[in-house]
Amino acid sequence: MDALVKIWVDARRCGGRLAKDRSGIAATEFAFIVPLMLLMFFATVELSAGIAIDRKVTLVSRTLSDLVSQATKVTDSDLQNVFAASYGVLTPYPTNTATATISEVYVNNAGVAKVQWSKAATVVQTDNGATATLTTSSRKKGDTITIPNGLKVANTYLILSEVTYKYEPAVGYFVPKFDLDDESYTRPRQSTCVLYDTSSCPTF
Repeated sequence: MDALVKIWVDARRCGGRLAKDRSGIAATEFAFIVPLMLLMFFATVELSAGIAIDRKVTLVSRTLSDLVSQATKVTDSDLQNVFAASYGVLTPYPTNTATATISEVYVNNAGVAKVQWSKAATVVQTDNGATATLTTSSRKKGDTITIPNGLKVANTYLILSEVTYKYEPAVGYFVPKFDLDDESYTRPRQSTCVLYDTSSCPTF
């Protein structure tokens, strides 16, 4: 009988000590908070990277149109150098998911904008620098495009650059891929138009 009483008393004491024990509360709270903290951490990292790349895409677009607009005439070699230099702005982010197009647009008397020439490029970034290879542009000669009303000045030319970057988040299982894009218009600075594969400014 005494043994049973002793067991009962000991059990009650253990139960009381267990009810008053708070040593595991921190670990329990930590287990609940960690997933939220990790989610907030990765969200902050991805948001910061996305904003940084979006800004660089804008800079690539502006650099591309700015460099071409400073020339009076460009060749394939010139355009390759311009693409390679412009893509350098993306450093340290990869360039393999970026696509860019440079075009010259003529605005006629009716305010209609038509493509005069257009080139795209693929750029490979290495330790020794970037190498650009010209490719066929999605813009075709003679295509009519829509431009902002403020740029519809009759009988003028525009250099149009378009850049798209497919952003691939590090936590791709939770955040889907999405495109960042920008375009930039610049007027030729040294001449009426920037010649490419022609000796005079086309006006069709």
